[in-house]
Amino acid sequence: MTVQKALTYDAFVELATADPAVVGLVLKGSQAHQGMTTEHSDHDLYVVLDDDRKTNLSRFAGHRTTELDLVIVSLEDFRGTAGMPGFDRYALARGKVVLDRLDGGIARILADKARLGADEAFQEADKWLDAYSNALYRSVKNARDGHALASRLDAADSIRFLFETLFALDRRPRPFNRYLEWELARFPLPGWDTAELLDAADSISATGEVSTQRGLFAQVEAVARRSGHGAVLDAWGEDLRLMRPQQEHDPRPKRSLHVDGQP
Repeated sequence: MTVQKALTYDAFVELATADPAVVGLVLKGSQAHQGMTTEHSDHDLYVVLDDDRKTNLSRFAGHRTTELDLVIVSLEDFRGTAGMPGFDRYALARGKVVLDRLDGGIARILADKARLGADEAFQEADKWLDAYSNALYRSVKNARDGHALASRLDAADSIRFLFETLFALDRRPRPFNRYLEWELARFPLPGWDTAELLDAADSISATGEVSTQRGLFAQVEAVARRSGHGAVLDAWGEDLRLMRPQQEHDPRPKRSLHVDGQP
């Protein structure tokens, strides 16, 4: 009985490069993020096929092992949204081009995925800002009413929505949590001090500290209003008072982030 050897990354790249139907190969995940690989890292590879050519490589669709995961798509699907899960947008935005037979066309497609359209970004920012406000409001209200665990859980939820909001405001797809620090170290959010922002996110996720949440919300509110999202916040009406810093009821020192040069 013959034991079939597992397909390796290098062997597949060699096979795909020799096939004229393959117009692009894009590596994503930890292998595409310098310094993020571990002994457990596999190779996640997009295989982009010419729309008008046939290939036997289609037999590898869905191939998944501890060494190699393959996503095989047509060029048309790769350009658009069909066959392109939303959660993969960031991965492809920071993908590494292994093969580009389109004279830079594959790289240009990746660059397009790295930048949200103006209307798309505005709608996304509206949606996530409301979600962030909702989670923060619930956390602060639960803390007020003595529900400590619920407050911490809502606070942790709010951090996800916070980063969705901030990246949408910058017209960028939000990175997976694993790559958040990597991304911000190389591509900071304009106007935000990365170390202070991550420190506040860490504190809020771990403790749900109300004063820190309120201080951060004040910074986000200012940025959001300058970006034209005041209507989302105004819809909260009087509830905004509970979400904003309250010196008379919350005397502990608040963390302060620097945004656009303001303390």
